Amino acid sequence: MVQAPSKPITLEEFLQLPETKPASEYINGNIIQKPIPKGRHSRLQRKLCTTINQVAEDNKIAYAFPELRCTFGDRSIIPDIAIFQWERIPFTADGDVPDNFDLAPDWTIEILSPDQRPNKVLGNILHCLEHGSHLGWFVDPDDLSILIFRPQQQPFLGQDNQELPVFPNLDLSLTIQQVFGWLNMNR
Repeated sequence: MVQAPSKPITLEEFLQLPETKPASEYINGNIIQKPIPKGRHSRLQRKLCTTINQVAEDNKIAYAFPELRCTFGDRSIIPDIAIFQWERIPFTADGDVPDNFDLAPDWTIEILSPDQRPNKVLGNILHCLEHGSHLGWFVDPDDLSILIFRPQQQPFLGQDNQELPVFPNLDLSLTIQQVFGWLNMNR
Protein backbone atom coordinates (compact mmCIF):
# COMPACT_ATOMS: atom_id res chain seq x y z
CA MET A 1 0.00 0.00 0.00
CA VAL A 2 1.38 3.44 -0.95
CA GLN A 3 0.63 6.23 1.45
CA ALA A 4 0.60 9.50 -0.45
CA PRO A 5 1.63 12.44 1.73
CA SER A 6 -0.14 15.77 1.17
CA LYS A 7 3.15 17.25 -0.01
CA PRO A 8 6.39 15.60 -1.07
CA ILE A 9 8.50 14.48 1.84
CA THR A 10 12.26 14.09 2.03
CA LEU A 11 14.15 11.09 3.34
CA GLU A 12 15.18 13.12 6.39
CA GLU A 13 11.53 14.00 7.11
CA PHE A 14 10.52 10.37 6.67
CA LEU A 15 13.12 9.26 9.21
CA GLN A 16 11.60 11.66 11.77
CA LEU A 17 8.14 10.08 11.47
CA PRO A 18 7.07 7.51 14.08
CA GLU A 19 7.46 3.87 13.06
CA THR A 20 4.36 2.14 11.72
CA LYS A 21 3.15 -1.42 12.17
CA PRO A 22 3.76 -3.04 9.84
CA ALA A 23 6.84 -1.02 9.00
CA SER A 24 7.02 1.47 6.15
CA GLU A 25 9.82 1.99 3.68
CA TYR A 26 10.85 5.15 1.84
CA ILE A 27 11.40 4.42 -1.86
CA ASN A 28 11.69 6.99 -4.65
CA GLY A 29 10.04 9.67 -2.52
CA ASN A 30 7.10 7.42 -1.59
CA ILE A 31 6.16 5.86 1.71
CA ILE A 32 5.27 2.21 1.18
CA GLN A 33 4.01 0.06 4.02
CA LYS A 34 5.23 -3.54 4.03
CA PRO A 35 2.61 -6.28 4.31
CA ILE A 36 2.22 -8.20 7.54
CA PRO A 37 4.28 -11.40 7.24
CA LYS A 38 2.26 -14.58 6.92
CA GLY A 39 3.12 -18.13 8.00
CA ARG A 40 5.48 -19.28 5.25
CA HIS A 41 7.28 -15.95 5.22
CA SER A 42 7.76 -15.98 9.00
CA ARG A 43 8.95 -19.58 9.05
CA LEU A 44 11.53 -19.06 6.29
CA GLN A 45 12.73 -15.77 7.77
CA ARG A 46 13.24 -17.26 11.23
CA LYS A 47 14.95 -20.44 9.98
CA LEU A 48 17.28 -18.56 7.63
CA CYS A 49 18.34 -16.10 10.35
CA THR A 50 18.89 -18.88 12.88
CA THR A 51 20.80 -21.10 10.44
CA ILE A 52 23.08 -18.29 9.26
CA ASN A 53 23.73 -16.98 12.77
CA GLN A 54 24.54 -20.46 14.12
CA VAL A 55 27.60 -20.63 11.86
CA ALA A 56 28.44 -16.92 11.61
CA GLU A 57 27.96 -15.22 14.99
CA ASP A 58 30.30 -17.09 17.36
CA ASN A 59 33.17 -16.84 14.88
CA LYS A 60 32.39 -13.16 14.28
CA ILE A 61 32.02 -13.71 10.55
CA ALA A 62 28.62 -12.12 10.01
CA TYR A 63 25.20 -11.57 11.54
CA ALA A 64 21.74 -11.93 10.01
CA PHE A 65 19.28 -9.28 11.24
CA PRO A 66 15.54 -9.80 10.61
CA GLU A 67 13.54 -6.72 9.58
CA LEU A 68 16.39 -4.21 10.07
CA ARG A 69 15.93 -0.68 8.74
CA CYS A 70 18.80 0.18 6.42
CA THR A 71 19.07 3.74 5.13
CA PHE A 72 21.42 4.43 2.24
CA GLY A 73 21.33 6.03 -1.17
CA ASP A 74 17.97 7.73 -1.39
CA ARG A 75 16.01 4.97 0.34
CA SER A 76 15.18 3.65 3.77
CA ILE A 77 14.26 -0.01 3.38
CA ILE A 78 13.70 -2.98 5.63
CA PRO A 79 14.97 -6.18 4.04
CA ASP A 80 13.39 -9.35 5.39
CA ILE A 81 16.93 -10.37 6.32
CA ALA A 82 19.96 -8.08 6.22
CA ILE A 83 23.27 -9.89 6.67
CA PHE A 84 26.36 -7.86 7.53
CA GLN A 85 29.90 -9.10 7.63
CA TRP A 86 31.11 -8.67 11.20
CA GLU A 87 33.69 -6.00 10.42
CA ARG A 88 31.01 -3.87 8.72
CA ILE A 89 28.55 -3.84 11.62
CA PRO A 90 28.71 -0.22 12.89
CA PHE A 91 29.12 -1.07 16.58
CA THR A 92 28.90 1.79 19.09
CA ALA A 93 31.99 2.90 21.03
CA ASP A 94 30.91 0.47 23.78
CA GLY A 95 30.70 -2.43 21.33
CA ASP A 96 26.89 -2.52 21.28
CA VAL A 97 24.75 -2.99 18.20
CA PRO A 98 23.55 0.45 17.08
CA ASP A 99 19.95 1.36 16.34
CA ASN A 100 20.73 2.97 12.99
CA PHE A 101 22.33 1.22 10.03
CA ASP A 102 23.12 3.83 7.40
CA LEU A 103 24.65 1.39 4.94
CA ALA A 104 23.66 -1.40 2.60
CA PRO A 105 23.80 -4.97 3.89
CA ASP A 106 26.47 -7.24 2.45
CA TRP A 107 23.78 -9.81 1.65
CA THR A 108 20.06 -9.13 1.45
CA ILE A 109 17.29 -11.72 1.48
CA GLU A 110 13.73 -10.91 0.50
CA ILE A 111 10.93 -13.44 0.89
CA LEU A 112 7.97 -12.73 -1.35
CA SER A 113 4.68 -12.45 0.52
CA PRO A 114 1.31 -13.02 -1.17
CA ASP A 115 0.43 -9.30 -0.88
CA GLN A 116 3.71 -7.98 -2.27
CA ARG A 117 4.56 -6.78 -5.73
CA PRO A 118 7.60 -8.70 -7.00
CA ASN A 119 9.11 -5.72 -8.83
CA LYS A 120 9.08 -3.57 -5.67
CA VAL A 121 10.93 -6.31 -3.79
CA LEU A 122 13.34 -6.90 -6.68
CA GLY A 123 13.92 -3.15 -6.85
CA ASN A 124 15.11 -3.16 -3.24
CA ILE A 125 17.55 -6.00 -3.95
CA LEU A 126 18.92 -4.15 -6.98
CA HIS A 127 19.22 -0.95 -4.91
CA CYS A 128 21.28 -2.88 -2.34
CA LEU A 129 23.57 -4.25 -5.07
CA GLU A 130 24.04 -0.75 -6.52
CA HIS A 131 25.17 0.44 -3.08
CA GLY A 132 27.68 -2.27 -2.18
CA SER A 133 25.82 -5.48 -1.40
CA HIS A 134 27.59 -8.62 -2.60
CA LEU A 135 24.64 -11.00 -2.72
CA GLY A 136 20.87 -10.92 -2.95
CA TRP A 137 18.30 -13.69 -2.69
CA PHE A 138 14.70 -13.34 -3.86
CA VAL A 139 12.82 -16.22 -2.24
CA ASP A 140 9.50 -17.20 -3.84
CA PRO A 141 7.60 -19.73 -1.69
CA ASP A 142 4.89 -20.22 -4.33
CA ASP A 143 7.38 -21.12 -7.05
CA LEU A 144 9.78 -22.95 -4.69
CA SER A 145 12.63 -21.04 -6.29
CA ILE A 146 15.27 -18.52 -5.28
CA LEU A 147 16.52 -15.90 -7.71
CA ILE A 148 20.17 -15.13 -6.97
CA PHE A 149 21.70 -11.71 -7.60
CA ARG A 150 25.35 -10.67 -7.59
CA PRO A 151 26.85 -7.35 -8.67
CA GLN A 152 27.64 -7.05 -12.36
CA GLN A 153 26.36 -10.57 -13.10
CA GLN A 154 23.30 -12.04 -14.74
CA PRO A 155 20.83 -13.25 -12.07
CA PHE A 156 20.19 -16.97 -12.02
CA LEU A 157 17.15 -18.94 -10.96
CA GLY A 158 17.86 -21.67 -8.46
CA GLN A 159 15.49 -24.59 -8.05
CA ASP A 160 15.33 -28.11 -6.67
CA ASN A 161 18.57 -29.39 -5.16
CA GLN A 162 20.90 -26.60 -6.27
CA GLU A 163 23.31 -25.34 -3.63
CA LEU A 164 22.83 -21.71 -2.68
CA PRO A 165 25.70 -19.21 -2.76
CA VAL A 166 26.70 -17.64 0.57
CA PHE A 167 29.68 -15.60 1.77
CA PRO A 168 32.98 -17.28 0.79
CA ASN A 169 34.20 -17.53 4.41
CA LEU A 170 30.88 -18.82 5.76
CA ASP A 171 30.86 -22.57 6.49
CA LEU A 172 27.28 -23.05 5.39
CA SER A 173 25.88 -25.38 2.77
CA LEU A 174 22.20 -24.98 1.91
CA THR A 175 20.18 -26.22 -1.01
CA ILE A 176 16.96 -24.76 -2.25
CA GLN A 177 15.22 -28.02 -1.43
CA GLN A 178 16.43 -27.76 2.20
CA VAL A 179 15.19 -24.18 2.54
CA PHE A 180 11.72 -24.97 1.27
CA GLY A 181 11.71 -28.24 3.22
CA TRP A 182 11.53 -26.09 6.37
CA LEU A 183 7.96 -25.23 5.43
CA ASN A 184 6.88 -28.81 6.21
CA MET A 185 6.95 -28.80 10.01
CA ASN A 186 5.00 -32.05 10.30
CA ARG A 187 7.81 -34.40 9.31
